[in-house]
Amino acid sequence: AVHLVESGGGSVQAGGSLRLSCAASGYTRNGCMGWFRQAPGKQREGVAHISSDGTTTYADSVKGRFTISKDNAKNTLNLQMNSLKPEDTAMYYCAAARRDCNFYTRTRIFVGDVWNWWGKGTLVTISS
Repeated sequence: AVHLVESGGGSVQAGGSLRLSCAASGYTRNGCMGWFRQAPGKQREGVAHISSDGTTTYADSVKGRFTISKDNAKNTLNLQMNSLKPEDTAMYYCAAARRDCNFYTRTRIFVGDVWNWWGKGTLVTISS
């Protein structure tokens, strides 16, 4: 069974940084992995995803501020978040798919209907 466990959330002031991690146990596929977030009262939105060859894609709202990466040796997915803004406040979720990112369209990836496994989330709160 695949289990995704996020960590690294917390509360910081605007302009600060956080690094989220997702430990992926039981996930041995070279599939697409990504981060999503859901703010209170809003729909879940795709933040970034990474393919097996390291190709990354970002939502426009985080481009230039967030960096997604994988540590294959540790089977961990990371999200470095810099220059944080109050609008980044949300629950952040890690997700993994059976197939690699290039098997799906960007729209389907960011809408979220290609992901097979989800973590339970880690809360990020940014104060102004």
